[in-house]
Amino acid sequence: MKSRKVFYFLAVWTLAAAIGMTTLPSHAAAAYPEKPVSLMVAYPAGGSTDIGARILAAIAEKKLGQPMIVLNKGGAGGQVGWTEMARQKPDGYYIGFLNLPALNTVILDPERKCDFGPDAFTFIINQVLDPGAIWVRKDSPYKTFKDILDDAKKRPNQITAGTTGLLSDDHLGILMLEQAAGIKFRIVHFSGSAPLRTAALGGQIDVPFNNVGDIAPRVVSGEIRALAIMDKERSKFLPDVPCIAELGYPTVLYSSTRGIAGPKGLPADIVKKLQDVLKEAMNNPDHMDKMDKAGLAVKIMIGAEYEKYFMDLHNRAKELIKTVR
Repeated sequence: MKSRKVFYFLAVWTLAAAIGMTTLPSHAAAAYPEKPVSLMVAYPAGGSTDIGARILAAIAEKKLGQPMIVLNKGGAGGQVGWTEMARQKPDGYYIGFLNLPALNTVILDPERKCDFGPDAFTFIINQVLDPGAIWVRKDSPYKTFKDILDDAKKRPNQITAGTTGLLSDDHLGILMLEQAAGIKFRIVHFSGSAPLRTAALGGQIDVPFNNVGDIAPRVVSGEIRALAIMDKERSKFLPDVPCIAELGYPTVLYSSTRGIAGPKGLPADIVKKLQDVLKEAMNNPDHMDKMDKAGLAVKIMIGAEYEKYFMDLHNRAKELIKTVR
């Protein structure tokens, strides 16, 4: 009889423990967040991803109830930061920005020896879709996009073209333009937008390939000169700058999307809370106003829609990687 009571007690205790374990995540999510949330940017401070992240974090943390701290983890064209995020515990306290197609090419490029794949992240919400742009410093001899092409045809492999990283969106844009226009640049890679801009303004490179969000305020102020927007239509932020389609190259299109994800396995209720908070922050008039002033086009994609965008781009990037390699 005594052994039966012991068995019964153990069975009830085991069941209670099991129930407690299965209900723990929901309890944790209900209390989330109980401490500051890190928001990782895989590039140095000062670039357009960093600017957008800081605008968003300052608004979102008020609704979240805890500080949202932007961490810059630059290196290897974003690979350093994304590797670190993929290894984090999926508890919602370490999330970060994914830059596409830079992330796609990091994963797909065999020479990168990337130790994570497309399934390493939980896609939360996209913030920005930023078209590409070609610009020069204000004292550059290049006054138009045609000036660059004409000189590149006369002096193949002599004009230096800068990117924010190997196989970044702007690198792919250069390769597409070379192919379409029958020209060849001497390509120089940097670790992000900020060092690229510093090198260009310092005269170390001739033509930076970048994004609208990185340059719009400086173009408006007259500090630099934009020559082409790599899109099918002109940017609302730079309406006087021609788009590449009207310049005769409608297939040479590239852009950068910047959205937020967490490590694989992030609990659904924490994901939902983050989506609600971040969507509300992105739709906040203060966020929209500051993003407009920074030249950053907001494009909200949530959860499954955002993940589908990533996978569609991933499949297209596979062919580009083959061409490059």
